[in-house]
Amino acid sequence: MTITTALEALSPVLGDRLSRSKPDLAAHGQSESYFPLTPPDAVAWPETTAEVAQILAICAEHGCPVVPWGTGTSLEGHALALEGGLSLDLARMNRLLEVHPEDMDAVVQPGLTREELNRDLRTTGLFFPVDPGANASLGGMAATRASGTTTVRYGTMADNVLGLEVVLGDGRVIRTGTRARKSASGYDLTRLFVGSEGTLGVITELTLRLHGQPEAIAAAVCAFGEIGAAVDCVIATIQSGIKVARIEFVDAETAAAVNAYSRGEFPEKPHLLVEFHGSEQGVAEESQRFGELVSEMGGEGFRWSTRPEDRRALWEMRHTAYWAILASRKGARAVVTDLCVPISRLAEAVEETRADIAASPIPGPILGHMGDGNFHAILLIHDDAPEELAAAKALSHRMVERALRLGGTVTGEHGVGAGKLDYMEEEHGAGWALMGDIKRAVDPKGILNPGKLVPRG
Repeated sequence: MTITTALEALSPVLGDRLSRSKPDLAAHGQSESYFPLTPPDAVAWPETTAEVAQILAICAEHGCPVVPWGTGTSLEGHALALEGGLSLDLARMNRLLEVHPEDMDAVVQPGLTREELNRDLRTTGLFFPVDPGANASLGGMAATRASGTTTVRYGTMADNVLGLEVVLGDGRVIRTGTRARKSASGYDLTRLFVGSEGTLGVITELTLRLHGQPEAIAAAVCAFGEIGAAVDCVIATIQSGIKVARIEFVDAETAAAVNAYSRGEFPEKPHLLVEFHGSEQGVAEESQRFGELVSEMGGEGFRWSTRPEDRRALWEMRHTAYWAILASRKGARAVVTDLCVPISRLAEAVEETRADIAASPIPGPILGHMGDGNFHAILLIHDDAPEELAAAKALSHRMVERALRLGGTVTGEHGVGAGKLDYMEEEHGAGWALMGDIKRAVDPKGILNPGKLVPRG
């Protein structure tokens, strides 16, 4: 049983939707982070759940690894074929199947992206709130339990997926959850598969919780003289009950990078970027309360606006920050850290991280979703300088140790993939071995995204 025989068996099933061309393999072997090019043996583009089931049954028979592919925006090597095999590109399964406005839910295929979904929902008065920054596929977002800028108000993918259709490693198709808003019926299989990173099954359909489009939206920005004051303001905002929909942080280095990348005019200081959703009166009151808090905490330049063009310009800063940071060091790649700690330990975590980076030989701008204690250091390295990668990994290791010491997690939203695998036992103890037991029970042949998330072997 080999990969070659599996691909031979798949060829008459998929025709020209099975490719072994070098450009297709290269496109599915790259990562947006520091991982080297790792092409699969072939790429398949299924169009139906039945095709996915047939593909997986054939691959299981021949022992061929299968790695689901959404848009390739993950940062921990999730979609790389580390053991070769088939990259299963779900881009053609990209339809909005059903919308139930009265129940505020929708049924979608996994290849539909979050931006496409929200464009389709514009006339319904509803929207899907989870925003990881990238225009990721909804299947990929569920598989990695994504979150992002709006988590502080609307929750993560785990809070917004009601049910799934999943194809298991042997080709069986199962459904998890229902359209009901709660259930006490058996194991919560939906949450088992949300965050399983393609190691337990391939998601082929999602039922998503929708939210009402807010009557009014206000966005605000302010600067601080130092990181500590900005972080303290975040903590005070959350603890005072101010209802923010987003509360994002960028440090001075990030502000400078965005200015250079997007011709911005932000003071080169730490910034908070905040958004409020609700009624016109409500967002005005919350904006005013936040502005008063900013003033008390030593912030400056506070301004807020409800004009769409002003909000777009503001969030452009945040959503292009990663690319701006990469561009700030010519030819650089990034090791992206992803710490999340209890909000009460956030200032300590950020200050210690900032000092650690300052003492290192590489730059590492900091930004993050401070409202839920999640922040990232973007450690910039050059491929031709192995000592820089070593320095970045050492920094990342100390950040992980710091997060665990402070009661946090090694990954707030980017997931485990291959990049965080070595820290799973330290965070979960015997629970990690149990994850391996579940993997072997559901995927006994080990063909689904091998080398990720669970113990090796």
